Amino acid sequence: MVVRRGRHTKTRQRTRRSMLKLESHSFARCTNCNAVNLPHQICSNCGYYNGRQVIDVLAKLEKKERKQKEKELAAAQQEKEG
Repeated sequence: MVVRRGRHTKTRQRTRRSMLKLESHSFARCTNCNAVNLPHQICSNCGYYNGRQVIDVLAKLEKKERKQKEKELAAAQQEKEG
């Protein structure tokens, strides 16, 4: 029969398990439209990154969706200014 080598202490066991914790994600706000997104990522709402437009979000939308998105962006701009 196999004999166990030795008992691990509570401290050693807890130290090993300390790396198994879940970490929460950090979020950042877009400087242009104030939407919540991941840091160092292009804003999926307005297409801005680091204060400049990187992609045109409205180009891929259909006519109805484009109008609605333009209204949302205009409202966000007015909130930011006022």
